[in-house]
Amino acid sequence: MEKTEYMNPYIAGVLLGLLLVATIYITGRGLGASGAIKSYAVTAVETIAPSHTGSTKFYQEYGKKHEGSSPLMNWLVFEVTGVLIGAFLSGLISNRLDFKLEKGPHTTTRIRIAGALIGGILWGIGSQLGRGCTSGAALSGMAVMSTGGIITMFAIFAGAYMFAYFFRKFWI
Repeated sequence: MEKTEYMNPYIAGVLLGLLLVATIYITGRGLGASGAIKSYAVTAVETIAPSHTGSTKFYQEYGKKHEGSSPLMNWLVFEVTGVLIGAFLSGLISNRLDFKLEKGPHTTTRIRIAGALIGGILWGIGSQLGRGCTSGAALSGMAVMSTGGIITMFAIFAGAYMFAYFFRKFWI
């Protein structure tokens, strides 16, 4: 079996930092994904149930920000779309593209899929309650030395280590 080569994590970290600095300089804000997800969701609801969006305060307020244009005409949407396309192309070019479900030896496919779906839903709810996703709150927050960003980063790692202890049996 051929060994898969990955980018040096230190170089990747430096490149991510440079991208973050460039993003803050060009757009005046950092990186994040939850704003794009919100734009996708608002557009889907506007398409499927336009009467609902007209009578719901959230959609009315969101629509005021985008009067005359689609919520999809937001740079975050282009960022996330580019990340998805770039990840796909990177996997394709480096021969790492594989459509298999990875799971630990002590779990079932059903538990793995349920865990992924529940985790995704909790991420979505948490990103809205926290007014942003982890990349926006922690990465961009730490880039500007925000106390909230630093606390968020510590909380993310502490939470990950705590949950890993309880869920490791599914992977080991």
